[in-house]
Amino acid sequence: MPDALSTILETKDAERLATGFGFTEGPLWHPDGFYYFVDIRKSNLHRITPGKDAELVRANTGEGNGTTFDLEGRLVICEGGNRRVTRWTADGKSDVLMDRWKGKRLNRPNDVVCKSDGSIYFTDPGLRVPFEQREVPHAAVYRVMPDGTQSMVADFEYPNGLAFSPDERLLYVANTRWAQYIHVLELDANGALVRRRIFAEMPSDSDKNGVPDGMKVDVEGRVYCTGPDGTWVFAPDGTKLGIIRTPEFAANVVFGGPDLKTLFFTANTSVYTLRTKVPGQPHPWYRVRGKR
Repeated sequence: MPDALSTILETKDAERLATGFGFTEGPLWHPDGFYYFVDIRKSNLHRITPGKDAELVRANTGEGNGTTFDLEGRLVICEGGNRRVTRWTADGKSDVLMDRWKGKRLNRPNDVVCKSDGSIYFTDPGLRVPFEQREVPHAAVYRVMPDGTQSMVADFEYPNGLAFSPDERLLYVANTRWAQYIHVLELDANGALVRRRIFAEMPSDSDKNGVPDGMKVDVEGRVYCTGPDGTWVFAPDGTKLGIIRTPEFAANVVFGGPDLKTLFFTANTSVYTLRTKVPGQPHPWYRVRGKR
């Protein structure tokens, strides 16, 4: 029986594009031909064009982590150390999308996605904030509407990476601590929670070899989630198809390249790429940009 991953991967071995970082995260493909990624430990935002050296885009990101674009192509980033989610314009200015819930400071925003209606969803785990500094008593997934309206979508144990299904009716959320699994939130047409369930278990004996973390979905609905020993790939029904192994344990992943068939991994001190046969789900901004 052939390996299930062989039907979706074009190459088996990952290529290292750059190394020497503290801890890479927040990968994001820009259709102008480069990837953004962060070095959390050094609070730096970088970009890299394949075949060239990585460039520093911005320092002092407040331990920037997950990134996405809004529908105008502005960079949205979770500033974990600053306990907020911000949006940056091309000239370097930023504004706060959300830093409080009902008047209380967020815990430590981690990862973020944009829905095709312009809504921004992000995770806010609380475990890494000292107990005496926590103002919001729970960890949760939040939503910020284009008009600025804020809502809590669901509370969680330790929400981390998140990604939408192709039809955006499912929001997958990685739970990193205690029980390690991927949760799925079923949403109505307005993006509100209908019901929730476990999508897949991702157990590990130790978090030293990776935990459920960053996620992306391909156009056929497969879920790619970094975790123990590598990046786990699941069929839309939750069946585990296999694990993509990279030289270093990946914390996050994104589909990139002109055809969205290149997986770009942020893996500890380095960033890697690997080719797939199936493209990733395009960011909503890519579609908007293409119509202009």
